[in-house]
Amino acid sequence: MDAGKRQQGGTPRVGLALGSGSARGWAHIGIIEALEEAGIRPEVVCGASIGALVGAAYASGNLPWLHEWVETLSWWDVVRLMDVRLNGGFIEGERLMEIFREYVEDQEIGKLSCRFAAVATDLETGREQWLEEGSLLDAVRASMALPGLFSPARYQERWLVDGGLVNPVPVSLCRALGAEVVIAVNLNGDIVGKRRKRPQERAAAEGRLDPLMNRLNESLRRNLPAALLSSGRGTDGSGSPGLFTVLLDSINIMQDRITRSRMAGDPPDIYLAPRLAHLGVLDYDRAAEAIEQGRRSMEKALPELLSVLES
Repeated sequence: MDAGKRQQGGTPRVGLALGSGSARGWAHIGIIEALEEAGIRPEVVCGASIGALVGAAYASGNLPWLHEWVETLSWWDVVRLMDVRLNGGFIEGERLMEIFREYVEDQEIGKLSCRFAAVATDLETGREQWLEEGSLLDAVRASMALPGLFSPARYQERWLVDGGLVNPVPVSLCRALGAEVVIAVNLNGDIVGKRRKRPQERAAAEGRLDPLMNRLNESLRRNLPAALLSSGRGTDGSGSPGLFTVLLDSINIMQDRITRSRMAGDPPDIYLAPRLAHLGVLDYDRAAEAIEQGRRSMEKALPELLSVLES
């Protein structure tokens, strides 16, 4: 079907622009499930970073498996998935993709049941790259290469990093692939300038990173300077934020500002910002909370979406 034509019966073609946001991305699962329960099946799915991973699972028919798997993850499972190596990033990212490959058969993107594309960033030119052909899983890996955390990915003779650097919520890509009604999901929409963690909460959250920091130290031939890895927090939790907190919160701020700027020029038809401020970007073991928040945000927006579709 041509991009400009509507589905049989005149229903507009629905597109999902699934945003970046690391562990908060499990909210995308709840959003998609709420849509399907309402009888709405997106024909175009585009994602950046974790949005590309969830979108690929959906487009390949593996979303039920992903939902089941992420809800079984413990924090120690998450730590074991982090193949720590100082090679363009703290984490190589291959262990996660190995598990994904066990359950999601690699396919040509063009052969999926719906239009799919992932966003990445060319590390050399800084240009936005739309990955809409070739290996599905290679495209996902490239889109998830968060600078400073995951190593860059080699894809079609280019070094690529996280698509969230240039297009955190790819509304423009959805429209380019033929979507007439675009649902945009900004995972960072309630993070910046909203509820900030108290020192005690921040200390507890950073304490969860200690096993990961230990693995980082063990993986290096010589330890990084202690000051680099230390959170600097005192016994009362009032110290300065640690390395990962500074790095990831800074990326959150950047992506939220880029998203707002791009949406001002290319607004979606439906905008979702699930309430995820209480979740850290590495809280992959708290999937049930993220999925529920995603579901709630979609259910709340369903009347507006149905109105748009009917009009």
